[in-house]
Amino acid sequence: MLTTTGAFSGISVDDQAAALAFYRDTLGLPVDQTPMGLRLTLDGATVFLYEKGDHQPASFTVLNFEVLSIDAAVRELVEAGVTLERYPGMHQDDDGILRGKKANMGPDIAWFTDPAGNILSVLEA
Repeated sequence: MLTTTGAFSGISVDDQAAALAFYRDTLGLPVDQTPMGLRLTLDGATVFLYEKGDHQPASFTVLNFEVLSIDAAVRELVEAGVTLERYPGMHQDDDGILRGKKANMGPDIAWFTDPAGNILSVLEA
């Protein structure tokens, strides 16, 4: 059996300074700079962002932010200059939100990317 002292996820970026500005200044999240990269601590969960020269963003959502109000979160993101992603066939509303709860098909969710092209989301379960 694996004995651990903790766990965290890691996401690569192509520009650590741009990632710091986005996560700290645009999203307003707590970010600690370390010699190896950036550490986000979100409600006890840790995400490590590290610079990788040949970074390729994933084709799937790498980080989901749970929010109390999807409408308020999307409004705050747009006001901060974040562009929401639109996906063909996803039936997103004019605000870019897929209203899954009303259709009994999962959470209400909206996607956006960080400067490295990593796909992030806000969702209201």
